[in-house]
Amino acid sequence: MSETVKYLLDENRMPTFWYNLVADLPKPPPPVLHPGTLQPIGPDDLAPLFPMSLIQQEVATEREIAIPEPVRAIYRQWRPSPLYRARRLEKVLDTPARIYYKYEGVSPAGSHKPNTAVAQAFYNKEAGIRRIATETGAGQWGSSLAFAGALFGIDVHVFMVRVSYQQKPYRRALMETYGARCVASPSEETASGRAALARHADHPGSLGIAISEAVEVAAQRPDTNYALGSVLNHVLLHQTVTGLEAMAQLELADDYPDVVVGCAGGGSNLAGIAFPFIGAHLRGGPAVRTLAIEPAACPTLTRGRYAYDFGDTAHLTPLVKMHTLGATFTPPGFHAGGLRYHGMAPLVSHAKELGLIEARAYHQIGCFEAGVQFARAEGILPAPESNHAVRGAIDEALRCKAEGVSRAILFNLSGHGHFDMQAYMDYFAGKLLDQNYDEAELSMALSGLPAVEA
Repeated sequence: MSETVKYLLDENRMPTFWYNLVADLPKPPPPVLHPGTLQPIGPDDLAPLFPMSLIQQEVATEREIAIPEPVRAIYRQWRPSPLYRARRLEKVLDTPARIYYKYEGVSPAGSHKPNTAVAQAFYNKEAGIRRIATETGAGQWGSSLAFAGALFGIDVHVFMVRVSYQQKPYRRALMETYGARCVASPSEETASGRAALARHADHPGSLGIAISEAVEVAAQRPDTNYALGSVLNHVLLHQTVTGLEAMAQLELADDYPDVVVGCAGGGSNLAGIAFPFIGAHLRGGPAVRTLAIEPAACPTLTRGRYAYDFGDTAHLTPLVKMHTLGATFTPPGFHAGGLRYHGMAPLVSHAKELGLIEARAYHQIGCFEAGVQFARAEGILPAPESNHAVRGAIDEALRCKAEGVSRAILFNLSGHGHFDMQAYMDYFAGKLLDQNYDEAELSMALSGLPAVEA
């Protein structure tokens, strides 16, 4: 039996296209609606925020969309990323499971986010855009867009959720090193930020508020566009390079996953690793269980309502049908900042409604326990977000042990935790708490959902 640990692809085997799950779905996803007319939006409605090339990708129905060569040229700096067989972790767990992880922390920004950041910066540069406004939770997306902006000569303005801005100063420093401007959200720079601060002077911030601020800035200037690091179809599309590579690498291992696991906040890394496998099954290939692991303090898929909602707190965005906790919902400030979003990607939500994705919610202490166990076995320190996927994969491996069954488990190790050491210090000091959302606030946020007939 081979004892291979890592499965590598040559650069010439990097995918030449992104995969679009919409092409293989048995039922098309619900349309995006204009908040004023409640009618499906058209390209002109999105033109103030996005270049037409990305708008076309947002509504694309073809299965394969070519990756532009300038994007692939930059991808080559870290792609194809390695696929590892977690042999030491398997021994620690004493499990018959075969555990694989796709490691996206090898990118310059340390996560999967540059897969879409580079693509979005490229298309904006082609459209003549000189400035991009965006939001970030944990800082991985902000870092990635800052990196991409530096490569294409685009100024990047980042609104970082205030609690993460305070928790993760080194992420902020990385953004500034790449040349981006980073401010804590809510800020005094926008009407939506000032409104949030008027309601709560010490507001911890939320991704919904940060999105409102970035969209407001982008809408006011013709030379500025908006970019989102998750949730939207074109973002999920760009991330499928991860799963496509994993498919080829598992062929090298002469294996195929029974279970695919990803952490879930907005949905991009989960979609990136899982959608190609889900699509292959829909086309007649082997069945694969896909597990979305989300935080118990912001349980969008397991507790949210599948309904039309705004993507931001100030209601500046179109209406999308997704699993949502309500656009005004503010989750507690737990350490996995990238998972603190009130809604789940519409395409991930639709796939769950079709029975293609399962969801579980975990508290953070158990996830950090899994991350530390993984680090001590495999040597890689996961980001707090990625710890959720590690927890899910370990639980599946222990289930194999209990049942005496060998299954192949694939998870996306979406980023490293080198900028999150305070979270680990808090964990080891016993200061990390399992936080729960406020039921009253959730009820209030859900009661404010737009009145749209399904």
